[in-house]
Amino acid sequence: MKKSWKILGALLALVFVLAACGNKNDAKSSESTKASEESAAQTSQAASDNKAAAGDIKWDDNSLYLITDLGTIDDKSFNQGSFEGLQKFAKEIGVKANYLRPQGQGDQVYLQAIEQAIQKGAKVVVTPGFLFETAVGTAQKNHPDVKFIAVDIEPKKVVEGKTNKDGSPVTETYYEKNTSGVMFKEQESGFLAGYAAVKEGYTKLGFTGGVAVPAVVRYGFGFIAGADYAAKELNIPKIEVMYNYTGSFTPKPEIQTLAATWYKKGTEIIFSCGGGICSSVLKAAQDNKGMMIGVDVDQKDMGEQVLTSAMKNLQGAVYQACKSIAENKFVGGETTRLAAKDDGVQLSNDFSRFKKFTEADYKAVYEKIQKNTDDIDKKIPDIDASLSSTEMGDPTLIMKPFTNVTLNYVK
Repeated sequence: MKKSWKILGALLALVFVLAACGNKNDAKSSESTKASEESAAQTSQAASDNKAAAGDIKWDDNSLYLITDLGTIDDKSFNQGSFEGLQKFAKEIGVKANYLRPQGQGDQVYLQAIEQAIQKGAKVVVTPGFLFETAVGTAQKNHPDVKFIAVDIEPKKVVEGKTNKDGSPVTETYYEKNTSGVMFKEQESGFLAGYAAVKEGYTKLGFTGGVAVPAVVRYGFGFIAGADYAAKELNIPKIEVMYNYTGSFTPKPEIQTLAATWYKKGTEIIFSCGGGICSSVLKAAQDNKGMMIGVDVDQKDMGEQVLTSAMKNLQGAVYQACKSIAENKFVGGETTRLAAKDDGVQLSNDFSRFKKFTEADYKAVYEKIQKNTDDIDKKIPDIDASLSSTEMGDPTLIMKPFTNVTLNYVK
């Protein structure tokens, strides 16, 4: 009997222990639930604060649009870099970033794409590329409540009754207060690419530009100037540069064939400057043991043949422009020009594929450009806006000071 009482006592003790543990667990569970609810409330409040901090605009999933130019949104270059800036801002305020690709070419087609975005609810429209200048010039006036971020362009309007030498209409810069232009000194980035290539030991270079629009032309002219500058420093009397505009921002078999021909004839490295054409040039480099320089964004992940990339801070520029709208600090009616001194253009910060050109070499020449040491700015040519669109991209017209470069312009 005593033994039974002992067993019953032990069981009762166990029940009391389990009950106590249960109470503690219930308390912990209650505290955990309360913490989760508080955390969710804080997250919700943070999201609300984010949107509240985004200015007076009521943002939604149709507020932000980018219109691509001739290239695609995944071109690993100009369009993609700009869209990544829009995506960064969209994520920050908790909405979606959208894009449209025009179904064709021409001012009316680009204008229709802009109108389509606005009909869908766009409050901010990003238009990367020279081809949008007339379309934005029209759209900005028709839609004063929409903010336009014009990347690499200044909006234009046609001057009635005037034509250029080649018969094209004369245009003039025309800004409304709802448009902000963002441009870059691509010639500085191109200069760095040409300089690095020659410093690395390459003496037979190539440049394939997409369409001869100002941004592409600046890259090409800077590339020639940088190669010449490095050749003079190294006392190399002759650097050969093959030069061509492909007429496209998308991959094409004929672009690959052209690049392959150059490689087979001795060209060692090609600066691919035209959005999606990098795929064609890269394939030619892979097939012919050549090297390539990327453009606009860091393209090193495309393949080991990409030595470096001549970049401009597209993502940062678009993001900051969007953020200025959200913070009611948007400055319309003018162009912001970003250069090395603004950290707006640069080479890739990955120097692992160089054998001779060092990061220290890069920093030294970059600082020269930033500070305009020895008037280096005068040695880096810009385009001549007084020339017709046909003449503007002609590299033969800038060659006089570049005595250490032999140019072969393939039209």
